[in-house]
Order: sequence, then structure tokens, then C-alpha cells
Amino acid sequence: MVVNADKSMRQLQQEVDRHIGQFKEGYFAPMEMLARMTEELGELAREVNHVYGPKKKKETEAERLIEEEMGDVLFVLICMANSMDIDLQKAHDGVMEKFRTRDKDRWTRKEE
Repeated sequence: MVVNADKSMRQLQQEVDRHIGQFKEGYFAPMEMLARMTEELGELAREVNHVYGPKKKKETEAERLIEEEMGDVLFVLICMANSMDIDLQKAHDGVMEKFRTRDKDRWTRKEE
């Protein structure tokens, strides 16, 4: 497995697009991807609950990592964005601008 922590969001979207592009089926329809994202988010929630919450794993349950589940959620999110021609970097920049402006005084800042 090749890991590059310095990939841009655009590079991640291109990498996923190349992967999906190998298959005749291509991207699923948006509602199918939303259902898949919900499923993956549920798996992430279950892992977080096992590690940080009161519900511990049964001995028969497979060992999974929160990181792995987050990767699954990210993959499906990227697939959904690609299928809808959404630039996630642009979407991220927009939400960060919203937090810097609209929500700038919403939270208590740390003392510097």
C-alpha cells in the first residue's frame, strides 16, 4: 500500500475516479451512494462506540480500526462528489470561509 499524506483533495478525487473508471458499472446513483455512506457511517459510529463509548465489542466481533472506517466514509464521499461533479476542495474552502466569518465569535477562543 502506497501512502502519501501530502495528497491534495483534487488528487484524492482523481485517484478515486481512476479506480472507479476501470469498471463498466462506474459510479452508483446518488441515492445508492447515500445509502452506502449511511452504512459506512454506521460502521464508524459502532467502532467509536466500542472504543470511546459504553458498548464494548463481543469476542466474536471482528477487529476494525476507526481509521479504516473513516477511510471508507471518505471513499464513498469522494465517489459521491465525483459522480455529481463536485470539487471537494472548493466545497471545503466554502465551509471554512463560513466558519471564519459567520461563526467567528461562536466559540470561546484559547488564550494565546
